Amino acid sequence: MNTIAQDQSPSYDDVIAAIDADPEEFWLNQATRHIDWVTEPTRAVDDANAPIYRWFPDGELNMCFNAVDRHVAAGRGDQAAIIYDSPVTDTIRTITYSELLGEVSRFARALSDKGVVKGDRVIIYMPMVPEAAVAMLACARIGAIHSVVFGGFAPNELAVRIDDTSPKAIISTSCGVEKSRILEYKPMVDEAIDIAANKPEFTVIVQRDEHRCEMSENDVDYAELLANTPEGIDPVTVKATDELYVLYTSGTTGKPKGIVRDSGGYAVASAFSMPTIFGLNPGDTMFTASDVGWVVGHTYIVYAPLLAGVTSVLFEGKPIGTPDAGTFFRIIEDHGVNVHFTAPTAMRVVRKEDPNGELIKKYDLSSLRASFLAGERLDPDTYEWTTNILAEATGRDIPVVDNWWQTETGWPIAANPLGLTQFPLKAGSPTKPVPGFHVEVLDPSGKPMPAGEEGLIVMKLPLPPGTMTTVWGDDSRFVSSYLSAFDGYYLTGDSGYLDEDGYVFVMGRTDDVINVAGHRLSTGVIEAVIASHPAVTETAVIGVHDDTKGQSPRALVVLGDSAEVADPDTIIAELVALVRKEIGPVAAFKQVDIVSALPKTRSGKILRKTMREIADGVDSPAVPSTIEDPAVLEALESVLQQG
Repeated sequence: MNTIAQDQSPSYDDVIAAIDADPEEFWLNQATRHIDWVTEPTRAVDDANAPIYRWFPDGELNMCFNAVDRHVAAGRGDQAAIIYDSPVTDTIRTITYSELLGEVSRFARALSDKGVVKGDRVIIYMPMVPEAAVAMLACARIGAIHSVVFGGFAPNELAVRIDDTSPKAIISTSCGVEKSRILEYKPMVDEAIDIAANKPEFTVIVQRDEHRCEMSENDVDYAELLANTPEGIDPVTVKATDELYVLYTSGTTGKPKGIVRDSGGYAVASAFSMPTIFGLNPGDTMFTASDVGWVVGHTYIVYAPLLAGVTSVLFEGKPIGTPDAGTFFRIIEDHGVNVHFTAPTAMRVVRKEDPNGELIKKYDLSSLRASFLAGERLDPDTYEWTTNILAEATGRDIPVVDNWWQTETGWPIAANPLGLTQFPLKAGSPTKPVPGFHVEVLDPSGKPMPAGEEGLIVMKLPLPPGTMTTVWGDDSRFVSSYLSAFDGYYLTGDSGYLDEDGYVFVMGRTDDVINVAGHRLSTGVIEAVIASHPAVTETAVIGVHDDTKGQSPRALVVLGDSAEVADPDTIIAELVALVRKEIGPVAAFKQVDIVSALPKTRSGKILRKTMREIADGVDSPAVPSTIEDPAVLEALESVLQQG
């Protein structure tokens, strides 16, 4: 047995050795160390249905109790749980753990009184307001399964998620607030419900002062609901294997995949990650500049900080323009932030507005211990600029920590673990796998690749706790999408390599999902929208390099004969508007090239990877020997290179 005493500060190698020696004992120890159980688990992992695994199968708990109640019971109710900082509404509000418990338990009772029970689904379609976190926790309190949809997603995309989960209720706001506009949410929710075949029984609306919406027969006012619910409700006990939430990620088939997260495994992993990866402990403060519509927001705005007794800053705004590129750093000073977490895109736009860091240097960043960047590949330029600017602003070396993970994993796969061992950094690498993730690189036949040689990044099963348990309503899709390529492995969909020191280098996607400012979008879904235009006969969408967003979608479109006399600029404008309407502004779709033909293999496969490499300026783009007509590709080269 290789165990670690709880009063020790283990090294990375210590933890890896303990997991390798007895993973069952290690994870059971973490479960009892970090989480309060109604029924303590006696088993770590259930492999009866491998390759689908379940964590802590005989354990019972409640996530909301662990995130809120137990801190109040321990005498820390006066500590700030959430600090809401909204420069777009000029609001700063501190919510203590006691206050959070009161509002969450009352809203949970209100939902229960309206018939929401354990196992029901509730969709949350909200901006970054405290009520979004309250709604998540209230669902967890009564055992309902929440599915957060990014506020502002187009009605059609929301309708797809409504039909997939069949929610009993939708929780939304009257509007979202941006620097230069008010985005009305209620009409989008109404349109989505109208489109969807599965209708929710009721909708709860948080009315905001910036715009108060008209209410209809099935709408309930959030404030009135709470006013009429003076007493809270006790937490409902659920199994560790019961679903906590469903979070959608783009699917290459065009239908989004509902990633299912369990209650027990996710609680253990989230709590374990806070001291281990982020070096954060009770009483510390974390500022994650993300959104609860994305996985980073789920784990590191809501669940992980609260499970760990950490104060979480919930930010409504943008890295620039609210009012300027110093916003993040004003928040760090104002709230004594110890760890800041954002996306490389955010730092790129800050750099563009404030290249010399003059705004950053205005603020006292003495509380800051580390800056974490994730959601897309951290390019060396952004890493070096962020590192240098923070050093200039503080006079200290502030670790800038790249970390790589996915919606599917729920927490980082690879990162420099600040609470264990800080490794020397290598540009372009998030350093080593987080303990629990066994990362390997294989060739297409399943043969291990030598160090330094690129291949398919996979992870040995079982994945650690906290990772996805299945695709909502479709175990077979879970297996076929992730677990069937190589026996005993999870296919990440990313390509890359491990170097001789075991550092992970992620080079890009192997499927047709692109990463726009940290948001994964299916090119297949964008293509389907474009193809619905009557003038379009064929299209291919590729993700091309973007200095700010990481990638941006670019469409190559072949028009039908009847469209040849039409004004190309008009068609392009119509296609851009169509994608914005059907998918939303998050796609950042602007570039359309009308071409005469698309390059294909003889079997009919469009050469998307080849076109992407040409557009990105790769010296020797890969051209398959099975190309049907090389002249078609040659004719496109000048178009693609124009960018």
